[in-house]
Amino acid sequence: MKFLIDTQVLIWVQENNPALSKRAHALLSDSTNTVCISQVSLFEIAIKLKIGKLPSFRITLDELIQQVDSDNFQLLGMTNSHLIAYDKIPFFEDHRDPFDRLILATH
Repeated sequence: MKFLIDTQVLIWVQENNPALSKRAHALLSDSTNTVCISQVSLFEIAIKLKIGKLPSFRITLDELIQQVDSDNFQLLGMTNSHLIAYDKIPFFEDHRDPFDRLILATH
């Protein structure tokens, strides 16, 4: 299976956070699955680290990128076509996070 994970799930994976369910952890750890991460998540984490919104996140962005590679996660870049796709994703009243919408557009 192929999974696209958002920024919060990426953080939980790196922290081994118990908020990540056992089932999710098993799916993400299964080497037969493809786990995709958008560069948008790395950008979001970089912003949050810079402004102090992730005080318990103890690795640098460089270390995170190395860990993503080590975990064999597929890193999805962003192109102009993704920006066009972003514009086509509707707003939902209960979920308006611009980073999540851009992450979705990169897949």
